[in-house]
Amino acid sequence: MQDQITVRLPGDLSGALRRMSRRLRRNNSDIVRMALEAFLRVGEPTGRRPADRVRRLIGSLSSGEPDLAERHREYLIEALRRGR
Repeated sequence: MQDQITVRLPGDLSGALRRMSRRLRRNNSDIVRMALEAFLRVGEPTGRRPADRVRRLIGSLSSGEPDLAERHREYLIEALRRGR
C-alpha cells in the first residue's frame, strides 16, 4: 500500500465496522477499502443515460386503466379529489 490515512469514527460506526470485520473474517482496513471502492464506483459516469438503465422496465407495469396515457390529467384530478 502506498498511502495511509487516519479516520476518526463515532462509536456506532466503529462497532458496525468491527462486526462486519468479524463476519467477513477480514481486517478493518480491508472492509474500509472495500466500502470506499464501492462508494467511489457509484459516482463514475457510465456513458448511459438514466432512461437507458431502466428501459426494460418502461411499460412493464399495468395501472389497470386502458387509456391512462390519453386521460392522465382526468385520472390525476380524480385521485386528488378522493385524497389519494
